[in-house]
Amino acid sequence: MATTSKPADDSLKLPFRPRARLLQLLGDQLIGTPRLAVFELVKNAYDADAETVTVTLKGLRTASPTIVVEDDGDGMALSTIRDIWLVPAHDHRELQRKALKRTRLNRLPLGEKGLGRFAVHKLGDRIELVTRAKGQPECVVHIDWSALIEKQFLSEAVVNVQTRSPEVFKGAKTGTKLTISELREATWTRGEVRRLLRQITSIASPFTDRSDRFETELKVPEHPDWVAGVPDVDVLLKRAPWYFRFSFEDGQLEWSYEFRGVTGIKLAPRKIPDRTGALLIAQERDTDVYGTDQGTKSAKPKRITADASLSNGIGMVKGEFYVFDRDHDILTKLGDSQLVQNFLDESGGVRVYRDSIRVYNYGEPGDDWLGLDLRRVNTPTRNISRNIVVGAIDLSLEKSHQLTEKTNREGFVENDAYRRLRQIVLGALAILEVERKIDKDNIRALTGKGHDPEAANIAQPLQALRDAAKKHRLSKELDPLINKAEKNYNEMRDTMLRAGLSGMGLAIVFHEIEQGVRVLHDAIEGGRSREAVQVQARELVRILDGFSELLRKGEQRPNSIKHLIKRARDINRVRFRNHEVKLVCPALEDDVPDIEMNFAFGLLLGALNNLLDNAFYWLQVRWPDGQGKSPRKLYINVEKDFAEGPAIIVADNGPGFQDDPERLRRPFFSRRPDGMGVGLYYTNMVMELNGGRLAFPDADEANVPEGFDGAVLALVFGKGGKN
Repeated sequence: MATTSKPADDSLKLPFRPRARLLQLLGDQLIGTPRLAVFELVKNAYDADAETVTVTLKGLRTASPTIVVEDDGDGMALSTIRDIWLVPAHDHRELQRKALKRTRLNRLPLGEKGLGRFAVHKLGDRIELVTRAKGQPECVVHIDWSALIEKQFLSEAVVNVQTRSPEVFKGAKTGTKLTISELREATWTRGEVRRLLRQITSIASPFTDRSDRFETELKVPEHPDWVAGVPDVDVLLKRAPWYFRFSFEDGQLEWSYEFRGVTGIKLAPRKIPDRTGALLIAQERDTDVYGTDQGTKSAKPKRITADASLSNGIGMVKGEFYVFDRDHDILTKLGDSQLVQNFLDESGGVRVYRDSIRVYNYGEPGDDWLGLDLRRVNTPTRNISRNIVVGAIDLSLEKSHQLTEKTNREGFVENDAYRRLRQIVLGALAILEVERKIDKDNIRALTGKGHDPEAANIAQPLQALRDAAKKHRLSKELDPLINKAEKNYNEMRDTMLRAGLSGMGLAIVFHEIEQGVRVLHDAIEGGRSREAVQVQARELVRILDGFSELLRKGEQRPNSIKHLIKRARDINRVRFRNHEVKLVCPALEDDVPDIEMNFAFGLLLGALNNLLDNAFYWLQVRWPDGQGKSPRKLYINVEKDFAEGPAIIVADNGPGFQDDPERLRRPFFSRRPDGMGVGLYYTNMVMELNGGRLAFPDADEANVPEGFDGAVLALVFGKGGKN
């Protein structure tokens, strides 16, 4: 008998048939760790308008440990369990947030994907849910995941829900109690419990005052000592020598800074009260895993100062930072230095909060969402690292709608709004870092570390690097870099000593190199990743290469100053035009006589270009684009009768300097958020190598005409260099 079949071109409409085990996979795969799962359950209690949440770990050393999460929130009625709780990916929270519908405690929901409840399945196979809404009977839900996932399809996975007279939430009480047993992670150590304690107690920002109350508590009945003796965070934060806060909204930055002083170091506290101004934007760089710069991430024209558009979809950004110091001389004066170090090891970093509720996992050990550690590698004596700062960024949940949390609950989706948030925070942090460096330099001067050249020998710390590399099996990767660093160092030292550079110059150079060696040594001994250690080793070589190349370049011979200025102008013609900067340069007028001096033309050209580069940047800061006809202008001239010899004068109508000349000539000091802080230092070294110096005269001394009320600099040639 012949069989018949449907024609091949017939179509069928078939539904998806998810397997029952999909629910368990959602819990296992979307939630990274058991601690994060508990954190999610606490967040769910917040969305339910709870004021207190208690997490209890019972029977941890027994065969049947349990985790109980109980809150005093609104609870759930039977209809809510049926229509929402048992409907994965229900969007009622997302719709509530988009409609800006607030709860009775004036909260917007943190959840939006309808998946947070599956955190319970990360923790254990058996779940008992007891919940009660106002005026409703108590509901009880039992879930046995081992039985549930034996069903073939999700539609066959039935959950029994019963109602009863209140037994847990009696009288007028409401809330939810989750009891999780047959734990998947049955062994909880004291360290893991302490980390869970830190995590759930940090869910609400300790830095801001709330209009409502939301408190969390962790209990371990059989081991109360595991959650006892936790250091008082407020007390530890008061020991931080530096405090900084800022807010950014509608293109305006407000900030204040305080150096509180260090007991035993006779340096007066310093406070900068509320300041308002523009936020300078640090250009993001594209770096590979070894820290090699691949250029800017965007092909768009650089924007130097922020405007209101930078916070579109983000809203007001507020930040608060407490900064410590791990230098032995300072740390020992903060009281109980080991306690402070342990606190920084556990809590160091920058957390993010929305409506004062934490966004995980920012600020956790191992998270460096701002790239602070890599920035410190690039500028070790200025930039701060994660392990010395305790900071918080607070956002409005309502205003930050373009910041979307990842489904796996580990931070924001890295979209354009996230990139702009990083720019805002790093721009503000740059101010903190510059001000802190001023105080750090003063501390070093008082403790005798600021003028220690280490001029005789650096063999001992370099050998310590080799020993550490061998100990951690990194010799193959690091020994060639260490050998190159030693060779460059010795060549540079000999050249500088022969050149007769000032003692202060030698001291600064040797100190910065020694700092680089110590940073690398700490990275090796601290167990940093192989890639991170290689980044720091390359950075040490790069610093030494820069110094050595500078000292090797160029031979002094008679050169025309007029030709030097003309060459610098021609190189920068396009920049003058693109930045709309008017050049006033009497030195290049035909009837102005030339001067010949002995100098290395290439080095001086680089130094002059560096001054022009700074001028272009700061002119944009004072006179941002989009404000009509540009008033930016720059003045270059030659003063033949300057005090110490002829000088090239460079002046502009930018914001000018706010720091003293000695500080401006030091390495790694810059008020540009993306500046390395070596430009003026190199320029001064070039002038010293050519018998002159970099000076910062006032406008009258340099005969600068009116209208150039910004920075004034002078490349002064010594009288002995005249041909």
